[in-house]
Amino acid sequence: MQEFIFQYEGYIRLGAFLGILALLAIWEISSPKRKLLELRRFRWFSNIGLVVISSLLIRFIIPTAAVGVAIYAEKAQLGFLNHSDFPFYIHFIIAFVLMDLSIYFQHVMFHALPMFWRFHRVHHSDLDCDVTTGLRFHPFEIIISIIFKFVVIISVGVPVIAVVLFEIILNAASMFTHSNIRIPQFIEPLVRWFIVTPDMHRIHHSMEENETNSNFGFFISAWDRLFGTYIAYPEKGHEKMEIGLSFFREPKWQNLRWLIYLPFVDTIHGYAINKRTHKKEDTETN
Repeated sequence: MQEFIFQYEGYIRLGAFLGILALLAIWEISSPKRKLLELRRFRWFSNIGLVVISSLLIRFIIPTAAVGVAIYAEKAQLGFLNHSDFPFYIHFIIAFVLMDLSIYFQHVMFHALPMFWRFHRVHHSDLDCDVTTGLRFHPFEIIISIIFKFVVIISVGVPVIAVVLFEIILNAASMFTHSNIRIPQFIEPLVRWFIVTPDMHRIHHSMEENETNSNFGFFISAWDRLFGTYIAYPEKGHEKMEIGLSFFREPKWQNLRWLIYLPFVDTIHGYAINKRTHKKEDTETN
């Protein structure tokens, strides 16, 4: 079974990716939450272009997939789960929850460390938020994320099947939470008690600094409530809130070439957690 997964893991993930992308794109067109500012074809070319560049670069620099690392960890008996006697389903649940928690902390780290924020702000520079925003990550950020993921897999001893399923769900959740879809209001608050919804995550893309530094979760929504980073609704409402970064709003920053170059320009100011120009209490007292 593991050999089959290792051999066809790329095809499994690609099929899931294309299917979910198509489904969410159709949903966005038929029932959009917000009116988009930019032309879809222009943004999609840049956002999907980043995915293609990242994929090619990763194949060259890091040829070993996460599944391969999981198989190695299992054979070498690395990670605490490989030394426990829990049933497989307990291993699976623990591994999945810990991997999702690690993604939450990784996301916070990309906002807290100015060097990492340089790369992560490519993701936040999108002036709209739709399914392709969930793919808009600088190649260097992807490489850092993969290395971090490898460390978690080895440390925990994540089962191979859990790695494959988590990779599919993480990719799907990234597209889902960024999608410009309208979920009925009598359902959405209930759903977000369990998983992150587009309305919950969209707040994270607000141009307001304090809203940007909230709602870091990708799949399990409990982490933001647990660690005090949860904001329920944007101050201006979902339809009127401004998306993006205040200092990267020129049209050129939506161009693929400039997105690659973006981390290496300008100084770090605002948005990065320890570089903010104001704090929430400042705005409340003025």
